[in-house]
Amino acid sequence: MLKVVHDGSESNAHASAGPAGSVLDEIVRGGAWQMLAAALQAEVAAYIDQFADQVDDNGRRLVVRNGYHQPRDVLTAAGAVTVTAPRVNDKRVDVDTGERRRFSSAILPAWARKSPQMNEVLPLLYLHGLSTGDFGAALEQFLGSGAGLSAASITRLTAQWQDEAKSFQERDLSGTDFVYLWVDGIHLKVRLEQEKLCLLVMVGVRADGRKELVALTDGYRESTESWADLLRSCRRRGMTAPVLAVGDGALGFWKALREVFPNTREQRCWFHKQANVLAALPKSAQPSALAAMRDIYNAEDIDNAQVAIKTFELDYGAKYPKAVAKITDDADVLLEFYKYPAEHWVHLRTTNPIESTFATVRLRTKVTKGPGSRAAGIAMAYKLIDAAQARWRAVNAPHLVALVRAGAVFHKGKLLERPVDITPNTSNAEPEIAGSEVA
Repeated sequence: MLKVVHDGSESNAHASAGPAGSVLDEIVRGGAWQMLAAALQAEVAAYIDQFADQVDDNGRRLVVRNGYHQPRDVLTAAGAVTVTAPRVNDKRVDVDTGERRRFSSAILPAWARKSPQMNEVLPLLYLHGLSTGDFGAALEQFLGSGAGLSAASITRLTAQWQDEAKSFQERDLSGTDFVYLWVDGIHLKVRLEQEKLCLLVMVGVRADGRKELVALTDGYRESTESWADLLRSCRRRGMTAPVLAVGDGALGFWKALREVFPNTREQRCWFHKQANVLAALPKSAQPSALAAMRDIYNAEDIDNAQVAIKTFELDYGAKYPKAVAKITDDADVLLEFYKYPAEHWVHLRTTNPIESTFATVRLRTKVTKGPGSRAAGIAMAYKLIDAAQARWRAVNAPHLVALVRAGAVFHKGKLLERPVDITPNTSNAEPEIAGSEVA
């Protein structure tokens, strides 16, 4: 039985026992065990009650309790918890297949040895440079046990993830319409065979407003050919040209995009642009310059943003022309997001869905010694972002995404019901493209 109250000598004894004997950790694990046991009991009770009216010819219930399964250790975020799951004897027969029906726990599936959250931890450990053979020992220090994480099991899991990543890279894209596209090159600096290799990541917004991982592969730095190969692969598998692509100033992607999807509009990431501008300024000028750049991309509309750029040029142009040129030279592609629904502006001005997912592993500055497998590195990155996308929320006003794809016109962030009212009536005017701004 778990003891919550101890006398002083017993507390000191436990304290000296180190992390494995921590009273606090034992309380947490004990609480997790009690809640899990109660939840499993309640799940079984509800299942049995659901079919309480079904009896055999002798009036005996067809669905009853049947003792317990053998104990097993399940690795959770609270540590390793020993679980003894209740069993169910379900004597009902499926009329279609002729087979006995079986109870399947939604809380603890059969043969489960770790919680889904642990599937996010393992890729992170790998991308941080930890060898798969060290997973069990490392997790034991924090979770109290490395149960189910032997070197052999990790090797099998890694191989399974590699197969999943390969299937993902070859899947058909013809059934999904990506209207917006975020792209970035992730330089992890760990566990890749060559230091110049990086991960090329593409995340899209579907026509229904949901975000989804589009593509993930490795490339030589962020070269045009690497990006072009990835874009051609997507096009070959049925992907249609997105309306807008958002990325940093790396020339390789934009050159490849113009070759493969020439009609896609371009938006530069303000997160990357700010970093580039601040790098060209002395530290004393950086706080005020950062505030001035925020005035540009947080402006009420594109007109006010253009005024803010002029103000930035007047304030910093004389002393820091190189820093100002980074804004003025790219003004068109920095303000492109203003030509779309105002509700989408916060999503379109940065590559945050990719940045936030890889933030913890991008902060590394030391390259891990003893490089790992490229295929395993890609698989781990895939599992990391695949787990993250389950938590991604749809963009604001998701119903407007389909209108952008349909070619609706937005003026200062608002949908124009009759764009002809403010469009100059000239016979030589070129037709508006999807999502274009009306001056």
